[in-house]
Amino acid sequence: MTESSIKKLASTLLDAITDKDPVVQEQVCSALCSLGEVRPVETLRTCEEYLRQHDKLAHPYRAAVLRAMERVLSSRASELDKDTASTIILLASSEMTKTKDLVWDWQQAASGVLVAVGRQFISKVMEELLRKLHPGTLPHCAVLHTLASLSVANAFGVVPFLPSVLSSLLPVLGMAKQDTVRVAFCSALQRFSEGALEYLANLDRAPDPTVRKDAFATDIFSAYDVLFHQWLQSREAKLRLAVVEALGPMSHLLPSERLEEQLPKLLPGILALYKKHSETFYLSKSLGQILEAAVSVGSRTLETQLDALLAALHSQICVPVESSSPLVMSNQKEVLRCFTVLACSLPDRLLAFLLPRLDTSNERTRVGTLQVVRHVINSAAAQMEDKKPFILSSMRLPLLDTNSKVKRAVVQVISAMAHHGYLEQPGGEVMIEYIVQQCALPPEQEPEKPGPSSKDPKADSVRAVSVRTLYLVSTTVDRMSHVLWPYLLQFLTPVRFTGALTPLCRSLVHLAQKRQEAGADAFLIQYDAHASLPSPYAVTARLLVVSSSPYLGDGRGVAALRLLSVLHPNIHPLLGQHWETTVPLLLGYLDEHTEETLPQEEWEEKLLMFLRDTLAIVSDNAWICQLSLELCRQLPCYDETPQEKNFLYKCIGTTLGAASSKEVVRKHLQELLETARYQEEAEREGLACCFGICAISHLEDTLAQLEDFVRSEVFRKSIGILNIFKDRSENEVEKVKSALILCYGHVAARAPQELVLAKVESDILRNICQHFNTKVLGVKVETKDPALKLCLVQSVCMVSRAICSSTQAGSFHFTRKAELVAQMMEFIRAEPPDSLRTPIRKKAMLTCTYLVSVEPALDEQARADVIRGCLHSVMALLPEPEEEDGGCQKSLYLETLHALEGLLTSLLQRNMTPQGLQIMIEHLSPWIKSPRGHERARALGLSALLLRHFLEQLRVSALVPFHNLGLLVGLFSPRCADLWPATRQEAVDCVYSLLYLQLGYEGFSRDYRDDVAERLLSLKDGLVHPDPTILFHTCHSIGQIIAKRLPPDQLISLLLTMFEALGDPEKNCSRAATVMINCLLQERGGVLQEKVPEIVSVLRSKLQEAQGEHVLPAAQHSMYLLATQHCAAVVSSLLGSPLPLDSHTSMLWRALAVEPRLAAQVLGLLLEKMSRDVPFKESRAFLLGRTPDRVATLLPLSATCALFEVLSTPAAGPAVLELYPQLFVALLLRVSCTVGVQLPRNLQAQERRGASPALAARNLEPCSSAVDTLRAVLLRSGSEDVAQRMDLEGGWELLRTSAGHEEGATRLASGPLSQGHG
Repeated sequence: MTESSIKKLASTLLDAITDKDPVVQEQVCSALCSLGEVRPVETLRTCEEYLRQHDKLAHPYRAAVLRAMERVLSSRASELDKDTASTIILLASSEMTKTKDLVWDWQQAASGVLVAVGRQFISKVMEELLRKLHPGTLPHCAVLHTLASLSVANAFGVVPFLPSVLSSLLPVLGMAKQDTVRVAFCSALQRFSEGALEYLANLDRAPDPTVRKDAFATDIFSAYDVLFHQWLQSREAKLRLAVVEALGPMSHLLPSERLEEQLPKLLPGILALYKKHSETFYLSKSLGQILEAAVSVGSRTLETQLDALLAALHSQICVPVESSSPLVMSNQKEVLRCFTVLACSLPDRLLAFLLPRLDTSNERTRVGTLQVVRHVINSAAAQMEDKKPFILSSMRLPLLDTNSKVKRAVVQVISAMAHHGYLEQPGGEVMIEYIVQQCALPPEQEPEKPGPSSKDPKADSVRAVSVRTLYLVSTTVDRMSHVLWPYLLQFLTPVRFTGALTPLCRSLVHLAQKRQEAGADAFLIQYDAHASLPSPYAVTARLLVVSSSPYLGDGRGVAALRLLSVLHPNIHPLLGQHWETTVPLLLGYLDEHTEETLPQEEWEEKLLMFLRDTLAIVSDNAWICQLSLELCRQLPCYDETPQEKNFLYKCIGTTLGAASSKEVVRKHLQELLETARYQEEAEREGLACCFGICAISHLEDTLAQLEDFVRSEVFRKSIGILNIFKDRSENEVEKVKSALILCYGHVAARAPQELVLAKVESDILRNICQHFNTKVLGVKVETKDPALKLCLVQSVCMVSRAICSSTQAGSFHFTRKAELVAQMMEFIRAEPPDSLRTPIRKKAMLTCTYLVSVEPALDEQARADVIRGCLHSVMALLPEPEEEDGGCQKSLYLETLHALEGLLTSLLQRNMTPQGLQIMIEHLSPWIKSPRGHERARALGLSALLLRHFLEQLRVSALVPFHNLGLLVGLFSPRCADLWPATRQEAVDCVYSLLYLQLGYEGFSRDYRDDVAERLLSLKDGLVHPDPTILFHTCHSIGQIIAKRLPPDQLISLLLTMFEALGDPEKNCSRAATVMINCLLQERGGVLQEKVPEIVSVLRSKLQEAQGEHVLPAAQHSMYLLATQHCAAVVSSLLGSPLPLDSHTSMLWRALAVEPRLAAQVLGLLLEKMSRDVPFKESRAFLLGRTPDRVATLLPLSATCALFEVLSTPAAGPAVLELYPQLFVALLLRVSCTVGVQLPRNLQAQERRGASPALAARNLEPCSSAVDTLRAVLLRSGSEDVAQRMDLEGGWELLRTSAGHEEGATRLASGPLSQGHG
């Protein structure tokens, strides 16, 4: 861009500077700065011209332009030529002093321009500023400010001008009356002094290296005299602070004798201000500078002022730092700086003041003193060198303080000591132990209120500070290496340092690696020279056991394993190669998991495998025995951590298993039995695991030791002692027995399979039962201790599992099987049926699962008892709790349910036939139909599981029928509409499995997928909806699928089973049954002709039993569907219904009239039935001479009644019109034939007793029934007038009597003819 375009662009931007929007103003300034970065001279000249030409521009806009110029100059001043610089200097000077009033924003902006130019053109700037200093006149405050800023920004350039500046300013100091002017003078003098001190400190780089302090001393003292004696007495706090700020650097420029002379007044004067000012940073900073100046001149006065100084400074450092203000924190640093100055000059006096204050019990005093001690140790190391023993001994009482703030301060002091060789002195070990103790603090002992400087309370806690300190001291302070190694090892084994294990291990790993780098001799530990160190066996035992809970204590498992790996040369020389390979694998496994996801048993097994491999590599019986001894010794250390103690027992068992000395093995086993804390459940479990693992290698010795213990005096005495305390004896004795029973169980589970079978009944079970069955005077007494019961169940379970897993299980005859199953069932039945409190039933069912798998097989009754008892024990439980209400309870419920599933599956496996499957489902059937939803859900879930298992295990060698398919499908399919969504889903799964079972029996392979059956899975989504329309539509679709895949021979059993479901108390299931029945009849009814009588009979009986209002319409539709396919069979079957017809049968007859074509068929068939037989038979009279009785025949009578029901349906109208002549003639003839005819005697008796409410309220008398039916024909055919006329004339009554029959017929005959039907 050309110069003119730059100027034009800059001018345009400057014109926009007056925009009222601050954002626009800021954007204009930014644009000017960007332009100035590219073309600084042109931009600056344009700005200068703009301000000069716009003299009336308001000062805020002028200030904005000046700030933009300053920003350009700050980075581009070196590119200016002298003329441009002079122009800018004149402009800025003019702008800065244009008004005498203080317009700080504007004047500061102009001052900033001068300072920025002054970095490159100091002479020109100083000349301009000196021109502003007029003798006898107070300078402009902005000029003072600019001179002060320049002194700091360009000390080398300003200091040569200082004499001239001071000579102009000092004469008018006395004229400054306004506080603002005085503050400006103080600031200027402070900066002048700081600039001079910088100049003097860097004479080698200064333009005039001959300059000395004396050049300023007189002038500075003159200024000091005014500031200290006059202005410091002001009531204005701001001025006093400005004076104090200036006095600090000025004190370094005072003549030595003048400073010495002033100190007795200066120091008390400064100290007195501490009481007047809340913000004391400037006081402390200035005091530190004065003290440095006094020390630099070798002042003797300082010592006389020391007590007052120390007291004032100490009170400042003891003020609690409650504020996070930077000034407050800075004040602390300045006070400590003062202490440093005093420590370097008067160390003995300082320590004599400080150390006694460590003995005080006041928190603030002790914390403050410790802060000073730490600072002095760091900052005055040379002066404190010969004071180390004195300082160490003075820490005795602070080490005992329990206050968390004091502890933090002590830890920080010890950290400083470590860096400066204190801990190498006698007594240093106490300090190290203190750090370790704080690392071992439990989290609950952390302070509630963290320090203000800490955002994370945990990061500021005593423990966190101590952990960081220990690690830093171990890794960064080289001189501490020989102090900490191997000393830190002795903290690994004591229980009280457990919480510090992770930081200890990390520090020891680093120290060990350093030693290894130094050479093998430096790394190997000389145990003889370090008697207090734990043995290699103790270290191995400790680190291995704590690794079992790897995520506790900030991940101590990783730290412990790393240390163990590093220490391998000190543990055994043969372990290096193996541990270098296996330990990284263990660490990698921990990296893959978290505390929540780690499978604890799997992790412990990996550690035990690591131990087994280690023992195998060492292969030294003496070493192994020593390790086992150490493991046993550490048992009491884990009394408060049951999980780790349990793992320790496993380690003992593993180690004893590797020992070749039988005497050592039996000795340790005996000691374990004698010292175990049997009241603790985890300990009983751990002891049993130990015996089980040991039995892998020492089965005979383990069993023998268990029997010896029971016979030993120790056992008998313990029982005797317990019997003294009658209230406790029974419970505690049973705890011992529980442990022994559990030991036998674990022995059976762990010992070699080929050896166990020979010992199961003769040794193991005999002792288990002996300990469980208590006899008093020869009578068996039932134990009340649930723990003993549970141990028995667990042990028998382990024994049974051991038998099952043996390769010789098939040939093993378990004689005590039935007895043990009965005992398990007794335990199960004893549990409360509605609640789940203990895992006994779960364990007992698991035991039965293994027991039923071994020979001999249970008889049918025993199997039934097991199934029935276990189902009742689980099914009747109340619904499982929600997770938030009881996670443990829900977990126990799920485990119990899984145990039941396993048992039922195992029982089914013993009889994998359709019959076996049906037996299992029959046991579940009452629960499937239960009125309680949760019981139905469980039963369907179990059924689905059993069917899946049966399907998965299905092996069909020959094509055989699945004879109970229909029955099972009929049982499950109505449950597809259960109120519980889960039950609906399980029901579909059951039907799905059954259809595939059928396909399997038909010869299809297991991996065959049937398109029709697979549609069931897609229908499951429709069962989620509570909307009845969707639900029953889905049920209809399921019915269609069943209809397509069900063999013809299974159809009737399916229908009959579904008819049973009509009476289901769950109305949804009853409705689903009706939907599916009708679907089946519609799809497959054509093959049911032979079964029609049975279907009609069952349907009639179910109608009488069913309560739901939905059943009758559905049954009517079923009858209709059946009749459309087998009309004659249905009519014949319904005619077999007893007379008088009940209301349900009547409704079934009426269902046949809903469709005209079917109605016509039915009417025709009924006319045929009515006409097929004679209307009556004559019976011989009992009395001679009496006319024989005419008794109606049953079939025509039934047909007449049926006709009446069909004709009563309005929908029958078209069919009646079609058959009107036949109906009219046949019925009129029927009326004529039955005049005077009697009912059969059995029906007469029913008539006399009166029809039940369920029967149709009709006259059954043959002639009357015929008349009523004839009347119905007239009404349904449209001859209502004839019927009504007959009613009015009594024609119907005439027809019923012998005397009036002809008359009645005559009257009737005239009606139809006149209506046109004749």
